[in-house]
Parts: sequence; C-alpha cells; structure tokens
Amino acid sequence: MKQLIDFIPLLLFFLVYKLEPRTLDIAGHSLSIGGIFSATAVLILSSLVVYSTLFLVQRRLEKGQLLTLAACLLFGGLTLAFHSETFLKWKAPVVNWLFALAFAGSQLFSRRPLIERLIGHVVSLPSAQWARLNLAWIAFFLVCGCANLYVAFNFPAIWVDFKVFGSLGLTLLFMVGQSIYLVRHMQAVPAPSKE
Repeated sequence: MKQLIDFIPLLLFFLVYKLEPRTLDIAGHSLSIGGIFSATAVLILSSLVVYSTLFLVQRRLEKGQLLTLAACLLFGGLTLAFHSETFLKWKAPVVNWLFALAFAGSQLFSRRPLIERLIGHVVSLPSAQWARLNLAWIAFFLVCGCANLYVAFNFPAIWVDFKVFGSLGLTLLFMVGQSIYLVRHMQAVPAPSKE
C-alpha cells in the first residue's frame, strides 16, 4: 500500500501534464494549467502533501521517501526556477542511481546487504542468495536510471509517458522476477517447539 501512495504525486503530475495547456483568469490573475511547468508545480505540491501526511501518520519517513521528496523539491524547483524541463528529466536517473549506490554500498561496507535489512524480517534466505538479490537490485536501479535518461533525451515526446508507465512496468516485472527468485530460495522457518 505504501508503494502505491508514493505514486500519487507521479500520477497527478502525469494527469496535469496531459491537459491541453491553457490560461485561466481567476480574480484578475492568470493561471496556466497543463504542460510541463504546471505539472511540475503539482508534483512538488502533491509530494509535500503526501509525504507530510505520511510523516504525521507514521511519525517518520523512510530514507527512500526522504530521497524521493528531496529530489522532487530540488529538480522540480530548478525546473520551475529556470523554466527548463532538463532539470526534471535528470530526476529519475539520479534517484535510481542513488538507490543503486545505496545497495552497492551495503554490499561492500556492511555485513548485511540492504535488501536483507529491508525484507529479512519477512523472508529467510541463505547469505549467498541475499548477496545475489542485492546485486539484482543494484542492476535494476542502474538499468532504470539509464532507461529513463535515454528516453528523456532521445524521445522527448514520450518521456513523461515512459517516466510514469515504463518505470512502473519495469518495476512490476522486476518484482515478479524477484518473487519467483525468492520462492525458489526461501528457507523453511522452523516451527516453534511445543515444550
């Protein structure tokens, strides 16, 4: 459920981006809607609302959520400040590569890979499988970052569609593959003794 909540700002961004750009006159003030810049403003505002609400409910945000919010504020803010969508095009690749870096760092400098720390309380795997699964996450984030970057700068007409649906599709495919891998390598958890 939490992962779906994280997609709310992205979906709102997509919907506003797809609106036919027009200018509304509200109480003597012009307001532009539709297109990349109003969509970016909606992305920033909805991210602030979603993550503030999550913080109020949970009393904390996960590190990935903090990174996503910070990247949204930074790259979205730069996009609006300089009136250039180039900054926003770099957001998804940079966030994906930072996630890859975090998983790689845990593999190199920690006794337990990051994926084990994230889901180890739910799944029991041998150490070698945790290491392989962590490497798969590193590869996934690297590929997603490169794919987002390639599409953003080589196919500008569809980059927003890819950012929303291509990234979501890649994530779902990866999760299915991960589930198949986990089921094949899970260790049975011993039943509690009846003493």
